[in-house]
Amino acid sequence: MIIGNINFDNDRTYIMGILNTTPDSFSDGGKFMSMDAALLHAERMIAEGADIIDIGGESTRPGFTPVDEDVEIRRTAPVIEAIKKTLSVPVSIDTYKSRVAAAALDSGADMVNDVWGLKNDADMAGVVKHFNVPACLMHNRRDTDYKDFMSDVISDITESMAIAAKAGIKKDKLIIDPGVGFKKTQEQNLEVIRRLDELRALGCPVLLGTSRKSVIGNALGLPPEERVEGTIATSVIAVLNGVMFVRVHDVKENVRAVKMTEAVLGRI
Repeated sequence: MIIGNINFDNDRTYIMGILNTTPDSFSDGGKFMSMDAALLHAERMIAEGADIIDIGGESTRPGFTPVDEDVEIRRTAPVIEAIKKTLSVPVSIDTYKSRVAAAALDSGADMVNDVWGLKNDADMAGVVKHFNVPACLMHNRRDTDYKDFMSDVISDITESMAIAAKAGIKKDKLIIDPGVGFKKTQEQNLEVIRRLDELRALGCPVLLGTSRKSVIGNALGLPPEERVEGTIATSVIAVLNGVMFVRVHDVKENVRAVKMTEAVLGRI
């Protein structure tokens, strides 16, 4: 898969570093609101081995307050433009709003990471198609009325893929994310991590985002700032299941864990 000017190998696992330019994200809110702080953090993550930087201007944590599109654009577009001018790394925009995505892509972003899998904004698929960029389709839904949990997750993701296809987005531009932490119980979050290999049957690269999330906090009884080891465990599971991308806050630690796992598996 090509993102920006980088060709990502289907047989490897890559690190997506999280850069939240928000005041209220659950574990790093307010830390990277200024341009200088955001750029410094992006540089640090790249130095630690991040392969992609994912920039978000609105928290999507449970109970989040939606942000006006213009505010979200002001938080993200200038940072994306500055990163692309000074650093050679693909950049993803973490948004479910088409106007925000378009502004980010105009500023140089290379990919869209949509937590609603193209289902929340009818214009999002058209924006992705127009800019001819990859899109990550995350599993999400408005209810928890699962009949057969994993089958329903796969069915929901298939619906997102169908929206992409209808808009003319080629399948080789799609990444899928099981949506850990979104409309799932603790047990369901653990199950979807345990059954990651089943998602690969959809024929697209898989992205896993568990970093510092409540699924780890609940399992270990720890606050967000102490969930590094738990995140690493899920990253190792991701590698073992052929996941292409892991989205994390703590880049250095996860890069080392992924590389060691790949070394044992003979991938590097």
